[in-house]
Amino acid sequence: MSGESDCTRTSPSAGSPSDNELLPDRPKYVCTLSPDLVTKAREELQEKPEWRLRDVQALRDMVCKDYPSLGTCLDDAFLLRFLRARKFDYDRALQLLVNYHTCRRTWPEVFSNLKPSAIKPVLESGFVTVLPHRDPQGRHVVCIRPDRWTPSNYPITENIRAIYLTLEKLIQSEETQVNGIVILADYKGVSLSKASHFGPFVAKKVIGILQDGFPIRIKAVNIINEPRIFKGIFAIIKPFLKEKIANRFFLHGCDLNSLHQNIPPVILPEEYGGTAGKLDISAWNELLLASEEDFLHDLSELVLPCDSSPHDLLVSGDADEKQCDDSLRGMKPQLYYCY
Repeated sequence: MSGESDCTRTSPSAGSPSDNELLPDRPKYVCTLSPDLVTKAREELQEKPEWRLRDVQALRDMVCKDYPSLGTCLDDAFLLRFLRARKFDYDRALQLLVNYHTCRRTWPEVFSNLKPSAIKPVLESGFVTVLPHRDPQGRHVVCIRPDRWTPSNYPITENIRAIYLTLEKLIQSEETQVNGIVILADYKGVSLSKASHFGPFVAKKVIGILQDGFPIRIKAVNIINEPRIFKGIFAIIKPFLKEKIANRFFLHGCDLNSLHQNIPPVILPEEYGGTAGKLDISAWNELLLASEEDFLHDLSELVLPCDSSPHDLLVSGDADEKQCDDSLRGMKPQLYYCY
């Protein structure tokens, strides 16, 4: 089904029957949030349960009106991710949704054939995994270990693919949509030659996706065992970070006590001074690899009219590459093209 036909069938402005009558296969949204999380979503995200589906329909109408060829999933649960990530600001949620698809369209090295089975070698290396227990704020901890990557085995884009799919799996949970995630990055043993693969070109793309192109709340980034060269790596990253995100970076060095102030030992593996046993990557790998079918529905390709380019669709008027750079640097964002 094309994005245009889907919008034609779902837009209420046409005076058609209800969505359920027209699209009986569309899943009906059922809230899975606990009463405490409903309250948290109301206080932190401006989410009002009594208006939730009305807000989703408003976003759906905006997609159909302004981007009829976007080719996005329009299910309630899917669109709700973007509303929560932007605190139910319709315009910002729409911008995020369009950016989400544009990034996927314009970086084929990462997003072509994007499915768990395609990044199995990365998962088996232990480069990225998710700790089995959430922190006291209900947030999953994503553990990234660059020392597990051997550049001669596969390019750095494979690591980015694995991180992206990990986030896609996590964001399927409404609890994660509300609570956000925490990142734990262990830079032990990262050499200058390995760090050189993460240059400004890749840094800009990755930071652009995480800040403006993916519906997830990153609440903290904990860096541990960073070598001296990390100052150079962070100098590459920092210009692209918004102030709010930059302030959520915590550099602990080899000080486990400092790490434990942010992530309690009870959920950390022994490798990081915790009491949760040895770090086991098998459970997360099995969960992600078993989720292959989940990605076929949500991760639709960006569909464009035959006479349009992604840049035509997303950046209008006299917007140029500098404006796209400005949006990544935290200025008032445009709907940008991930070049």
